[in-house]
Amino acid sequence: MLSWPEYSRFAVSLFAILTPFAAVPAYLSLTRGFTAWERSRTAILAAGTAGAVLVIAALVGPAILGALGVSLGSLRIGGGLVLLLMALSMSNPRDASVQRLSANYPSGAIVPLGVPLLAGPGSISSVMVEMRHGAGIVHAGAVVSCVLATCVSVWAILRFAQPIGDRIGQTGLDILSRVFGLLLAAMAVKIIASGLRSLFPLLGQA
Repeated sequence: MLSWPEYSRFAVSLFAILTPFAAVPAYLSLTRGFTAWERSRTAILAAGTAGAVLVIAALVGPAILGALGVSLGSLRIGGGLVLLLMALSMSNPRDASVQRLSANYPSGAIVPLGVPLLAGPGSISSVMVEMRHGAGIVHAGAVVSCVLATCVSVWAILRFAQPIGDRIGQTGLDILSRVFGLLLAAMAVKIIASGLRSLFPLLGQA
């Protein structure tokens, strides 16, 4: 088991990797015209989906990847490409897939909000790596607790994002989507590069 300050640092880094603020434009687009109850349920579904995916990744992720013969580097590359496609979609907000999914409520809260915008390849691989830093039920429980606490924070940000959307309007939302789409694209490229270095160590020496 690690020390508690190390678990705290993991929770903070996981929150940064989840980038809930990048999911705010997608959440606001998805919930446009929703009632307060529907917005609340969407935030719960999105954060709950992210939490469930990350907990599963922490507990049985390595076993699943081993059974499929998939390495962590391959997961990062594949997930990074999916995230890059989402980022490109966010760069054109009026045609974004998130808006088209709003008619399929509540599926849009699960995909793409829960996965891959929140629980993406970066956060999934981060949780798996953290599990390798210790052993035992106490360590696993501490990692899962960090994941759940982080997802509660994500839920709070999404739940109270509506006043922001009301103030900035559609034009502001489009600008916000493009800005965070660019940041998400940068993160996707970083994740893909990390996966490539993992699969091809010689790239890290270039």
